Amino acid sequence: MSIILQNIFSTEFVYMWIRVVTPILLPALGGAICNRAGVVNLGLEGIMLLSALAGVLGSAFGGNLLAGLAAGLGTALVVSLVFAYFHLNLKANATICGTAINTFASGFTVLLLFTITGEKGTSASLKSFSFPTVNIPLIEDIPVIGKILSGHNLMTYVALLAVLVVWFLLYKMPLGLRIRSVGENPDAASSVGVNVRRTRYIAILLCGVLTGLGGMYMSMGYLGMFTREMVAGRGFIALAAAAMGQSTPIGVFLSSMLFAFFDGMSNTLQLLALPSQFIDMLPYLATIGGLTAYSIQRARKAKRRLAV
Repeated sequence: MSIILQNIFSTEFVYMWIRVVTPILLPALGGAICNRAGVVNLGLEGIMLLSALAGVLGSAFGGNLLAGLAAGLGTALVVSLVFAYFHLNLKANATICGTAINTFASGFTVLLLFTITGEKGTSASLKSFSFPTVNIPLIEDIPVIGKILSGHNLMTYVALLAVLVVWFLLYKMPLGLRIRSVGENPDAASSVGVNVRRTRYIAILLCGVLTGLGGMYMSMGYLGMFTREMVAGRGFIALAAAAMGQSTPIGVFLSSMLFAFFDGMSNTLQLLALPSQFIDMLPYLATIGGLTAYSIQRARKAKRRLAV
């Protein structure tokens, strides 16, 4: 146990913690924007998976990182548009639309990868590009802090910056006010001239961009190649983080950090030679526990309001 504690309180663990939170935080912020607009987007997992493969294929055949970025974001936007059209225009159930995207992504990525490379498992045969690591001047020379904050992948800093950007969007910009008003009371928002459908379209597309970046980080930063089902439930964990953080940027950040901590812990617990199945389920067990605590808290608040 002392070995576990030493690892948890080490600079290497904190560095890994920040690294692990990136593919959770980005889609969680996107999910928060959708939630604020009154749309629950269950398709985050599928969007991440499709963007992860599109980024690798785009960079491999385009010959540069920008081509991969364009392919990944383009894929995320197209899938988000399909989700928005079916849900907002055709009035399809959002849960069913999201589930359809996840199911489609799981099979289509394997089919496309096999069609292009002849492999069903990984894209190792493709020469793809990855996002660079960034060493922050001055900070990298500070003992301890430099080892924790400097040297991360570019997408990690984008994710941290996105927390501030989403906060500014939701609370300081007219678009954010429209998104929040549509989510709280669409009829009232419509009565004062807010286009509810267009606002929700914008929220879904913004969610797609952030989720696509999270997916591309998995294959172009976290690993450096695409592997089958590599998102591994992070889209669902991001939904839990968005709900537990009450769809506020700071709350989502703290919830994502909590879930990422247990994800990092699963790597550290391997030192105890515990069964791999138990270690693998730890992040998802933490997600269930966090959502249970959140639901109990909300139920108690609702009872207190009714009592008053």
